[in-house]
Amino acid sequence: MLNKRISRRSFLTISAMTAASFVLDWKKIVAYAASMGPKGNYSTVIIGAGLGGLCCGAYLSRFGIPVTVVEQHDIPGGYATSFERAAGKFTFEVSHEAASIHNNAAAQILKDLGVLEKLQFVELPETLKIKGANFEIVVPQRDPEALIALLSKHFPEEKEGILGIIQEMIGILDESQKLAQQKGKIPWEDFPAQYPKMWNVRNKTLADLLGSFVKSPSLRNALSAQWGFYGLPPSKLSGFYYTVAFAEYLRNGSFYIRPRSQALSNALASAIEASGGKVLYGTLARRILVKDGAVTGVELSGGKTLPAQAVVSNASAVTTFKEMLLQEILPPDYLKKIEEYRPSISTFIVWLGLNQELKGKFKDYKYPVTSGQGPEADYQFSLKGDVEKGTFGITLYDSAFKGYSKPGTSTLKLLFLSGYEPWRKFEADYRAGRKEAYNKEKERWTDILIRRAEEEVISGLSAMIEVKDSATPLTNWYFTRNTEGAIYGFEQAMNNAYMNRIDNRTPVKGLYLASAWGNPGGGYTAVLRSGQITFGKMMEGWGAER
Repeated sequence: MLNKRISRRSFLTISAMTAASFVLDWKKIVAYAASMGPKGNYSTVIIGAGLGGLCCGAYLSRFGIPVTVVEQHDIPGGYATSFERAAGKFTFEVSHEAASIHNNAAAQILKDLGVLEKLQFVELPETLKIKGANFEIVVPQRDPEALIALLSKHFPEEKEGILGIIQEMIGILDESQKLAQQKGKIPWEDFPAQYPKMWNVRNKTLADLLGSFVKSPSLRNALSAQWGFYGLPPSKLSGFYYTVAFAEYLRNGSFYIRPRSQALSNALASAIEASGGKVLYGTLARRILVKDGAVTGVELSGGKTLPAQAVVSNASAVTTFKEMLLQEILPPDYLKKIEEYRPSISTFIVWLGLNQELKGKFKDYKYPVTSGQGPEADYQFSLKGDVEKGTFGITLYDSAFKGYSKPGTSTLKLLFLSGYEPWRKFEADYRAGRKEAYNKEKERWTDILIRRAEEEVISGLSAMIEVKDSATPLTNWYFTRNTEGAIYGFEQAMNNAYMNRIDNRTPVKGLYLASAWGNPGGGYTAVLRSGQITFGKMMEGWGAER
């Protein structure tokens, strides 16, 4: 009797897990909205104009909730932004390389908000590129069978396992989509039987999942080659989180937002303002005000206070709980749990504006420069800042669409995942404006990546450079205030992923999370879903109070 062996604790973890497959029940949302009474009684302040906060704010505004977004930067988007150099000759993308925003939950969210039709999505030349020790394959768009065939060609002895693991990954995605259609009507007792693949992966790392199908270490490395998009190596990364995202790319394709990801951020901010909400730029939230266990407002830089019935933090959860709230407000066991979670890895990025066109010479979009030592070693290289040895990626944005760069030029990005520790020693001086030693180290890393890119992929690269810029984990902190410059919020480690992922509701009444730090986690698609999930929970809570 399988059902009787599932404890109430398991029911609760299943409930938390369903956020990964969440779809709004619009009939319930409309009913909640109708029962709430005057919407002016539910004023909401959103801290941070990243995609999660913008998404949540756009939903709330659509239903007449007074929304004010406060953003310390002068543009919306968080990491989903762009910037210009050389008087606008080059426009560089901060983070966006590819997104699976097609025929899925993220596309539906943007459609709900009236944003989808205002955006242009360009299908990229390939879904992904995998480079192994002795092979390189380019996986075409929306063709899982092609990946199976390509890998089987290089690993004929593993053909059965390759078929099995790809089918398993797609099966997990199928089950998550089936679960999403339940819209909260989950048959808890029957969950393991009705969703066996999701249940079986609940306690597996990516390494565990791959190891149950394939034996070759080289093949396992190939199948986990996209680990950098999720911030942990296979031995530490949630198998479910990687699988759902990987399978979505295989099935639905890989797209770029034209002309830059800033268009998405701007469209969401405009949706908030079009519905009567406000976005205050250059405004830093200092403290979340609480009385009798419930939020009452947000204190801003300069001392001004915004009263609020609810506060949604799109900011770092670490900052939210440890700096914006008085510590005694949070239950000790909750705070202890938060302290067990780790901020994700960060990045070191080099942007290059070139004085000639590369598109005709290089057809692919992504060019990995690998260490040849696999994900586990690469993760350690990143943590230690061994930029000489670790794997990094080259993105040739001009392969995305014609006219990405101005005529006669090209735009490149070199990205190396970086831990925070190599840069921690510069932190105090950086924040105080003393950057001489910091800039020297940043320039050293920049030169190394350019040299390696020139040696491995683009001969003569250094002679083509007209404009170069670079960013470190401290740069990431400066523009986003994310703890340790984290790019994925909290890590997707097994103690904080999938069934165990932190809830977007907090112990403080009226305080919510909507970001990579919350549920389901990091990445463009995930943070949009986080904003949607939080909106749904807010409306449910308000509706139940009436």
